[in-house]
Amino acid sequence: MRLGLLATSIVTFAGIMVTLPSMAAFDSVEALGQALFFDKSLSKNRTQACATCHSPESGFADGRDNGVGGAVSLGDDGKSLGDRNAPTAAYAAFSPGFQLNEEGKYVGGQFHDGREMDLAGQAGGPPTNPIEMGMPGKAAVVERLMENSAYTTAFEQFYGKHIFNDAERAYAAMAESIAAFEKTGLFAPFDSKYDRYLRGEYELTLQEDLGMTLFFSQQFSNCNLCHQLKQLPGSEGETFSNYEYHNIGVPVNRVVRKLNGVAEDHIDHGLLDNPQVDDPNQDGKFKVPTLRNVAVTGPYMHNGVFQDLRTVVVFYNKYNSRSTKRQINPESGKQWGAPEVNENISLQELETGPALDDKRIDALVAFMKILTDKRYEHLLE
Repeated sequence: MRLGLLATSIVTFAGIMVTLPSMAAFDSVEALGQALFFDKSLSKNRTQACATCHSPESGFADGRDNGVGGAVSLGDDGKSLGDRNAPTAAYAAFSPGFQLNEEGKYVGGQFHDGREMDLAGQAGGPPTNPIEMGMPGKAAVVERLMENSAYTTAFEQFYGKHIFNDAERAYAAMAESIAAFEKTGLFAPFDSKYDRYLRGEYELTLQEDLGMTLFFSQQFSNCNLCHQLKQLPGSEGETFSNYEYHNIGVPVNRVVRKLNGVAEDHIDHGLLDNPQVDDPNQDGKFKVPTLRNVAVTGPYMHNGVFQDLRTVVVFYNKYNSRSTKRQINPESGKQWGAPEVNENISLQELETGPALDDKRIDALVAFMKILTDKRYEHLLE
């Protein structure tokens, strides 16, 4: 897929060459979407773009501290903080459309609760979200698009010469263009050490090899119950998520709640907040994230409550270990916080497998580190 633009004004993000829209003529919908993805003029104060919270320099996650250790994102107004962690946009195109599958389980969609069917739906959300990009409505966003002659030319070329006669259609076209960009190989290179190992181009260390064995074996861990999509380990194109929804007992991020104005006793119901879902048995469930680039896209969990990847593995292990040590959050030195939603916890999956000693925990972390795209390996250092 060629993303070339017929102009200059080029900047580079994490090895991705981006031509900005002021002087550009776009030769594809993907190229138009690329410019839109990086365009801050689509936010109220012109300070924020899609790439602000999904930065290509940070694994397409939010690499800013935001005063909360990166747990949640800061809005265009410079003060509003979200309540959920911005998931990576890398490999997001592989999530299926939101649906109830043959097993009666909800899968897929975009956002932590699957409330948008696909990438276009997701791309259309932040510009008009009052605590994100803050635009007052779709028509206002379209007016910003029309400020730029390169955009108007491209939209009329790709979506019809009367596209701007209907703000809803023009806004949808913007979202579709961004989604087209997010479906390109720039977001999913599949060139990690793990992928290179499968191609015979990288030799695993003993620790990485042990971690891989543990990861894919239900006899020794429960990781692949949710973080394996393909039927067989080593299958090409593995995204390390089955895109199901589970409640794993994640505690409230009280640090964030003290700063973002959301009441500490507020409950994030996850999947049950999805307007397409009214089954109370889905309360507290969130979509299983990809593990691609997981070592460089923390903090972790839907609310960014854990800073370190090893902490996440220890948290999972608490369900299988009777050790007092495993009941302590290593980041706080205190007992794990109570689950935000205590019902519907996926104990069948969480309690599968034996307790893990430190050697095996470290091996699993080592394996997850080799799921990092080549261009981000320097971030591991």
